[in-house]
Amino acid sequence: MIPPHGAGIPGPRIVLDGLAMAESPRWHEGRLWLADWGVGEVIAVDADGNDERIMGGIGGLPISIDWLPDGRLLVVAGSRLELLRREPDGSLLTHADLGALSHHAWNEIVVDGRGNAYVNNIGFDFPGGEPGPGTIALVTPDGRAREAAGGLAFPNGMVVTPDGATLIVAESYGHSLTAFDIGADGSLSKRRLWADLGDSYPDGICLDAEGAIWYADVPNRRCTRVREGGEVLDVVELDRGCFACILGGADGRTLFLLAAEWSGPGQMSEMARSGQVLAVRAPAPRAGRP
Repeated sequence: MIPPHGAGIPGPRIVLDGLAMAESPRWHEGRLWLADWGVGEVIAVDADGNDERIMGGIGGLPISIDWLPDGRLLVVAGSRLELLRREPDGSLLTHADLGALSHHAWNEIVVDGRGNAYVNNIGFDFPGGEPGPGTIALVTPDGRAREAAGGLAFPNGMVVTPDGATLIVAESYGHSLTAFDIGADGSLSKRRLWADLGDSYPDGICLDAEGAIWYADVPNRRCTRVREGGEVLDVVELDRGCFACILGGADGRTLFLLAAEWSGPGQMSEMARSGQVLAVRAPAPRAGRP
């Protein structure tokens, strides 16, 4: 039996409303950052819900973000097959051309402590395409890209453990979380099942200091916390699809949830501004990356 709201977790409060389709949340420099795919913008939100448009006009989707260790922002311009880098003066440069690795749109990103960026690709045209095997690309700090892992069933959110030794990826169509060892050169090896999630479709994920993972689930309208092996620890039920999650706040124990009404992939272009940023108190603080 899945416990609603876990052990003493209250229902979520609304931090920000009226978004189109928010994804890729990150806690950075005291604010929540996210990409609103519906309008092609990167937005930062403070604890009081005040939002700032950091950049816009990115165009296409997916759009995902993370930071290099030196503080420069990386932006996945998925449909453009590029990984962009935002310089301190605000200019956007191409950090890596991903088109040689796949002509399908690129999806999520996580950057490790050495500046290696892992970017994944679902491996087929979405929506409407016949599902195919997805991949994870490794982009080294000098911008060189190569495939690091393949054969994934719709790879989605990713995390890197605090010791930098393990990458965990959500396989949305595989209903699972999958782990890899990270080598000294950034390579991925020793693929293994981290958790079987049953009928869940994991989307965005984040890691906490107790070694558990929160995963967002769009069709089941919830965000679930599991330990390695798949034991369910906590669940936050929502009234709309949950696309992504991240731990943040001053003490790292605020779980931010990105949610929106969802009628299926065929209606993505028709989604109303039902996107929300929600927040609940979590039992353990954030850990690892992002």
